[in-house]
Amino acid sequence: MIALIDYGMGNLRSVAKALEAAGAQEVKVTAHAKVIAKAQKLVLPGVGAMNEAIAELKKLKLAEVIKEHIFKKPFLGICLGLQLLFTESEEGGRTLGLGVFEGRVKRFSNKLKVPHMGWNNIRTQNSELRTQKCFALNNIPANAHFYFCHSYYVVPEDKSLIATTTEYGGEFVSSISKDNLFACQFHPEKSQSVGLRLLENFVRL
Repeated sequence: MIALIDYGMGNLRSVAKALEAAGAQEVKVTAHAKVIAKAQKLVLPGVGAMNEAIAELKKLKLAEVIKEHIFKKPFLGICLGLQLLFTESEEGGRTLGLGVFEGRVKRFSNKLKVPHMGWNNIRTQNSELRTQKCFALNNIPANAHFYFCHSYYVVPEDKSLIATTTEYGGEFVSSISKDNLFACQFHPEKSQSVGLRLLENFVRL
């Protein structure tokens, strides 16, 4: 069973449908800590502001249960679900994240059109080695195109976390990986066949 974490800020239906299309036998959209604790895999989606997201996670008492189980089972973070993993964000002045990883969430330069929206390609880091170590990128082309919609991006302190980067007024981190965790700034559920392939890698893990 895959727990799709519902804290009121994700395009849950499209993510659930995409996971089912990728072969998931059971996807539970849930805001209950006990269901999350029992799930075999976790997905943290998200669209919106980080300060509101953290407030909702704390209100629902989900912040700690996510942190407790995040390295115990396969985990997929999508868009805001990537940003929430880091120490703090510039959004809303200064917002503290879940603090799973050290690093900041920064806004794109005012010189750029924001949000960064539409199709853009990813660049795998240490291409052959990375795809062997990162389950989500298995059989994903090194220059694949995914769909993005965001105004902020993550800056991890630990550069070994970086799985892919993308160019938009400069290079930014578009996904990270560590063991059974993968989190991406792009939306695999909106990225057609290549996004479905990434979700299949997660489902089959």
